[in-house]
Amino acid sequence: MPRLNLFGKSENKLRPAWQAAVPDHTNSLSWSPDGKLLAAAAVSGPVTVFDANTGKPVHQLKGHGFGTAAVAWQPGGTLLASVGQDNSVRLWDTLSGQEAKTLEAGGSWSEKAVWHPSGQWLATAAAKKVRVWTAGGELVRELPPQAGTVMDLAWRPGTNHLTLLAYGAASTYDPLAGTEPVKLLAWKGSPLALAWSPDGRIFAHGNQDSTVHFWYYDESHDLQMWGYRTKVRELAWDHTSRYLATGGGPVVCIWDTRASSKGPEGSKPQMLDAHDAESSLTALAYQARGFLLASASTDGQVVLWQPTNARGPQVGGFKFAEGEASVLAWSPDDKSLAAGSGTGAVAVLRAG
Repeated sequence: MPRLNLFGKSENKLRPAWQAAVPDHTNSLSWSPDGKLLAAAAVSGPVTVFDANTGKPVHQLKGHGFGTAAVAWQPGGTLLASVGQDNSVRLWDTLSGQEAKTLEAGGSWSEKAVWHPSGQWLATAAAKKVRVWTAGGELVRELPPQAGTVMDLAWRPGTNHLTLLAYGAASTYDPLAGTEPVKLLAWKGSPLALAWSPDGRIFAHGNQDSTVHFWYYDESHDLQMWGYRTKVRELAWDHTSRYLATGGGPVVCIWDTRASSKGPEGSKPQMLDAHDAESSLTALAYQARGFLLASASTDGQVVLWQPTNARGPQVGGFKFAEGEASVLAWSPDDKSLAAGSGTGAVAVLRAG
């Protein structure tokens, strides 16, 4: 397919604003709700908070001594949550750059931290345990241990329900009400990553066996898509809840959930091919309110797509000088895309 020249041509709709660095592999990015700050975590532990306009460091946070796994900014607030490999959840005051509170994660390896959209509650996962906290750091609930390591978790849009993904099942709880699941959807396999559609009707998970599973939640009806080259960790919904972008190799596959009365079942996905054939996708991210999709890969490229563009879906790109492109995050206003690399580079790119 035709390829864009990614280095300065006028048709490239992804323009570098600044580039900075963290000590090593960038594994998590999170924007402040007002879009003025960007937090970037290095896998070795340190977390840097950058001025999102200039790229200058505002705060250097120690993170987690044995490695930071994820950072997440409180919606509508000033707290930054981080989790890592030291049995701790840390809450940081981003106004002062000081640690506000340290919480016990419940396991030595904590990898997931997800705020409720209201900013009132934080869910964290460590091994088989999930704990839910208030924004002030008070424990609301510890949910029952799962059958295997909790690989991912997400709040169901429009509710206070939390879906956990672990071996053999996706379990949904109301952690404010109790510890019994409100729905248990069993599936024999090892899921890796979870994504709810914005309308809360469907969630999808990518799996160890190179498949993607769709669940129509209210109906408890499921579909499975296969044929991926590698295990699938990359999932992203568009804001209309119609399209799901998936990784699992070098090609972006986009499933149309309204392809027929049966949803995507029996349909062929749109295939977006621009990354090197021997590479693998590492991240996918749709704008929160727009139609642009970004993909990152082990080939170091960040590619910008407009899948519905009849003149060609590939509309921009950027390439890190070294290492893989490891993580992506859109700014709250959808105008800027943050990207991190495996060598510690952090870039902010203007889209449009």
